[in-house]
Amino acid sequence: MKYLFVLCFLFQIYATSANAQSYKYHTVKKGETVFSISQSYSIDEEDIYKYNPGAREGIGLNEKLVIPIDGKATSEKLETSGTPEFIEHTVKKKETLYSLSKEYNVSIDEIKKYNKQLYSKELQMGETVKIPSGSSSESVAMVTKPDSTPVATNKPQEKQITSTREHIVLPKETKYGIARKYGMTVKELQGLNPRVEVLQPGMMIRVGIDVLEDELVIITDERFRFYEVKPQETLYSLSERFGVSQDSLKQLNPALKEGLKFGMVLKVPKNNKDGKEIDDDAYTGKGEDAYTKMNLSESIDNRSTKEIVLMLPYHLDLIDTDSLGTYRNTILNERVVRISLDFYSGVLMAVDKAKSMGISTNLKVYDTRRNENEVANIINANNFNNVDAVIGPLLQKTSEAAAARLESSNIPVINPLSNRSMRGFKNLFQSNPGDELTKKAMLDYFSRNAPGKNVIIIAGGKSFQIKNELNNVLPSARNINPSNNFVSEQELAAMMTGGENWIILESENINLVSSTTSALNRLARNHDVTLLTTNKNSAYESDIVSNNHLGKLKFRYPSVDKEYDTKASEGFIEDYEERFNIEPNKYALRGYDLTMDVLLRLASAEDLYESFEKYPGYTEYYESKFHYMPNAGGGYTNDAIYILQLNEDLTISEANDL
Repeated sequence: MKYLFVLCFLFQIYATSANAQSYKYHTVKKGETVFSISQSYSIDEEDIYKYNPGAREGIGLNEKLVIPIDGKATSEKLETSGTPEFIEHTVKKKETLYSLSKEYNVSIDEIKKYNKQLYSKELQMGETVKIPSGSSSESVAMVTKPDSTPVATNKPQEKQITSTREHIVLPKETKYGIARKYGMTVKELQGLNPRVEVLQPGMMIRVGIDVLEDELVIITDERFRFYEVKPQETLYSLSERFGVSQDSLKQLNPALKEGLKFGMVLKVPKNNKDGKEIDDDAYTGKGEDAYTKMNLSESIDNRSTKEIVLMLPYHLDLIDTDSLGTYRNTILNERVVRISLDFYSGVLMAVDKAKSMGISTNLKVYDTRRNENEVANIINANNFNNVDAVIGPLLQKTSEAAAARLESSNIPVINPLSNRSMRGFKNLFQSNPGDELTKKAMLDYFSRNAPGKNVIIIAGGKSFQIKNELNNVLPSARNINPSNNFVSEQELAAMMTGGENWIILESENINLVSSTTSALNRLARNHDVTLLTTNKNSAYESDIVSNNHLGKLKFRYPSVDKEYDTKASEGFIEDYEERFNIEPNKYALRGYDLTMDVLLRLASAEDLYESFEKYPGYTEYYESKFHYMPNAGGGYTNDAIYILQLNEDLTISEANDL
């Protein structure tokens, strides 16, 4: 990546020379005058006054002046403006951010901006939120007619800048570039200059007073462009998006040293590592809507009967014609068959629940026998023309076989459980995010929440790849290299501080996990210690790793599903036990959650594909949540992932530090 910086620097020198245009910010030092500054730069005093009109009335210590090299620069003058007005709204039952945005004609983004807690948690009944008196693009202001009667008129408004100065537009400058210089968002800049549509050199506009510390201002640079930071974006997600390291982004944007902020304008690469221009529209990362919970039961408007096909490997071919004994043995010995039957029980519960909500379902069930040819035979022998969705088959190969056969008809095939990467069929939906996405979710969690904490990374010998990724996300973290799968308490204690200590443990070795958690448990008596990992593997389930230790360490990890709330799901559990004589396990709950999501999406839109456009947020049920994003190679993957915490009383809750 160092080569990128060298190329960038050389290109900047070339661009400055070729265009003969460059500018410097000068911070006024004690005892300096306009005359002394002009002499130090070999320019006339008038050159400074021309682009810094306020300097005629005197300059102050630490004030920033724009110094023209070859006689071109900017100008500054302080003014003040007002503050935004708000309506305080008490949230009622069933109200959502979406419904509030419609009621008050403001964007969801605008509501969140003035209620920061809504970036990290859901809207709560009884909660009071501040609603700005207008949307991000227009707000209602009061003007007076000649007869003094107040009337409403539309007036552009964004977040108000309390102090402003004047800026003379330089050749080649853009709104993004100017916003970046003054630490503003583009919308804020437009709000200060509502009548300015096209920038022209020499034009005087209003800007904020905070000038970034970039000494050299390059107006043109073919290798880079400007990008405005969206809500929920992190340095990690931006580095993934633009294919550069976080260090590279910081080098290109010195303001990032103070932290990433929503609305910042950053200088980013125009092209990816293959030399192709980065297409923002094609980017499949999460937007801010992905963090809004959708309740589709409030949007049911498609009452047609849903045609659902369920494909699972029951191995009915193993049943003897005169006895069920063989099949009972098969159930006991075949884990896949047991999972299929548990999942099927959850599907039946969802179909019944949907029926009580007015959604009729025609469910057809087929046995795939874990065989790709059998899947092809089922599709060839039956009419799939009116099928709304296929749930299953259970495994990767059989799911791909079904998607391949039904791709031309664009019939959705939803794989319920497999976490393996699948081929890119446009109609294939993977409901399990998989290991790579769960890891990325945890890395993003670190990027958001680790700053300000003492982070220590412990990675076993086979975990070198994730160790490198962690150090890229957390450059200030310290590392401990285990010796013979062991970490001593003394070594850990030497790195502890009096604040929050985050220990990230990456290993599948039971001995290393056991020795580390035991040592941390003793240190937690005198230190604030939290244990985290990107991969909660079987080592943490071992009998020699104490759950009590993990609970005391507030163990945090990513997960596709969460532990269901017994109180919230009490009715479901009672109904399930009454029907099947047993408490539902995680596969039964997965069958219910997935089927319920599919049926509600079909009942609130024309088809599954339209539901993703119509409802961009995530849906959530007893144990799972769903937010499907298109894959670059085709198809869709659910990227909704929980970050869970094991508490000291051994209950599990969501870890939310935002």
